[in-house]
Amino acid sequence: MSINKKIMWGLVAVLGAYAMSTIATYRGETINALWLITAALCIYAIAYRFYAAWIAAKVLVIDETRATPAERLDNGRDFIPTNKWIVFGHHFAAIAGPGPLVGPTLAAQFGYLPGTLWILVGAVLGGAVQDMVTLFLSMRRNGRSLGQMARDEIGVVGGSAALVGTFMIMIILIAVLGLVVVNAMKHSPWATSTVAATIPIAMLVGVYMRHIRPGRVLEASAIGVALLLFSVLAGGWVDHHETLRVWFDHDGLPLAYAIIVYGFAAAVLPVWLLLAPRDYLSTFMKLGTVLLLAVAIVILRPDIHMPAITQFTDGTGPIFGGKLFPFVFITIACGAISGFHALIASGTTPKLLSNERDIRMIGYGGMLLESFVAIMAMIAATVLEPGVFFAINSPAGVVGKEAIEAVAKINSWGFAVTVEQMEQLAKDMGESTLFARTGGAPSLAVGMASIFGSAFGKHLLALWYHFAIMFEAIFILTTLDAGTRVGRFMLQDMLGNFNKKLGETSYTPSVILTSSIVVAGWGYFLYIGVIDPNGGVNILWPLFGIANQMLAAIALSVATGILVKSGKLKYAWITALPLTWLVAITTAASYQKVFSEDVRVGFFAAANDLSTKLASGTLPADKAAVAPQLIFNQHLDAYLTLFFVVVLWVVVIDMLRVTKRYIQGKPTLPVSETAYVQTNLLT
Repeated sequence: MSINKKIMWGLVAVLGAYAMSTIATYRGETINALWLITAALCIYAIAYRFYAAWIAAKVLVIDETRATPAERLDNGRDFIPTNKWIVFGHHFAAIAGPGPLVGPTLAAQFGYLPGTLWILVGAVLGGAVQDMVTLFLSMRRNGRSLGQMARDEIGVVGGSAALVGTFMIMIILIAVLGLVVVNAMKHSPWATSTVAATIPIAMLVGVYMRHIRPGRVLEASAIGVALLLFSVLAGGWVDHHETLRVWFDHDGLPLAYAIIVYGFAAAVLPVWLLLAPRDYLSTFMKLGTVLLLAVAIVILRPDIHMPAITQFTDGTGPIFGGKLFPFVFITIACGAISGFHALIASGTTPKLLSNERDIRMIGYGGMLLESFVAIMAMIAATVLEPGVFFAINSPAGVVGKEAIEAVAKINSWGFAVTVEQMEQLAKDMGESTLFARTGGAPSLAVGMASIFGSAFGKHLLALWYHFAIMFEAIFILTTLDAGTRVGRFMLQDMLGNFNKKLGETSYTPSVILTSSIVVAGWGYFLYIGVIDPNGGVNILWPLFGIANQMLAAIALSVATGILVKSGKLKYAWITALPLTWLVAITTAASYQKVFSEDVRVGFFAAANDLSTKLASGTLPADKAAVAPQLIFNQHLDAYLTLFFVVVLWVVVIDMLRVTKRYIQGKPTLPVSETAYVQTNLLT
């Protein structure tokens, strides 16, 4: 490295360190949001340039002359050598779901500092490492799924537990994704029509790039982006058209059925026709919006109004119960590290990548970009006045159903807000009310709209708000379709252990059978969530967060075991360190969610409390009618959490057993990496 580059990177390091120290130590009334962006960009740049490059060269030993599964197993359906930028777009669109948007917003209950630190540290040392290593290991094993790699490399016990556990976790994750989308599009013709339009647009782009103008990526991208932007504008027109808006104005159940049908189509159609181009185009909207938000923040230089640390770190928070440790890590989820990413990195992405040299950009770089989205979400949530933030996100059961009651409660916490202030804000956003709009998405949309409005025109606040809501829906739906296809791959891998034909990813009867099972599984939980009068997200999100982090721990266990068996014991710490941390936080969180006597934390405690009130007749008639269903859901969540904990520890213990045997020189299962084949695609 030249002296000039050393000086440049030294300055980047100093700037990043100064920005981080400012964020961590400042305790004034406000801090400028630019410090968060500066710290993030400096940390990402250093981590990608040095840490990721070192892992790629020294630990993984990436070989650009080696043929990838996409080249060797090209079948025109699942294995297809694809342009790296399209793969990056697909991969980012698939991994970037509700976590980096909703998680940081909810975690702001603790203040801006804890969540921000975890987003930055967790991403560069944990999340991005997991994604890159898993992608590499899967590519070296013909694109095998995470669960199947566990079975092949660790053993029947740990591998079987990982196979079943990851599949069940996947079902829960997809159901929650679908539920968030349904709630975002429900009775919103603008969002629904725009999301629906992305499907035929994606199919047109797919046909254009494969049959009409092969290889013309820029042309296809320009056409797709132009149509996508037009669909956003057309959505506003549809929303104001008396006849057309009725076609797209639906309740939750019809939207859920539509999403179920779409999920099945995304799983069975050739990846080039729908999945890859749709995710690729959605990435333009995702990145465009995030970059626009970053530009607006740079222009405005807004102050963060939320305190660095709030009084709710003790577990008394109004948005969700639980102390700072471990719940800030569970709530942030995908913004720092996500097990769902490991399923994409061992699902669709390794079947598309045409050269190993792109693993660092797509695996490590894709996660850094998602982490930056999480930073943007944290800023958008915390630039709001704390009183407004808590008025939007606090459930009516905590602050009261009436506006005056809610305002009084929030003011008693030391956060000023008035009824008139909230009424004017709702009017500006084109909504009837913003009180108790829980779930994170509405407050994030208000924050984004406020920033966009201040930078580009306050008279368009309602437009910006609904654009943000639609952006969130599209952000999440692309993860659902990729997740469904990955679920199909996982199930085919499992069935392939009993019938080799069913394990073939391109065998049509197997494709239809496994896709139907996967969609039916998450479709059932989606249905239950939609008909839940209290809103399914509230009861499923904690399980989502715990399951997602457990899945990351399983992925890191498998990666650690394979690194050790591959003769790289001295490098195994890169996955073992984040694994140790995740095992600690997921086990602690699971214990509290199952056994805590606090009814706002423990699943069993909440179920017992509701059962007691139901038996004593103290519940209002409307709550009494749904109480049995809610009690069942709480018990189901508790038992699923216990099951996931058992699966995690079985995998970890089996990995430790294999590691011990390898160190002692005893026999272990052979490394299942495929033999070297020279590529014919190197340019």
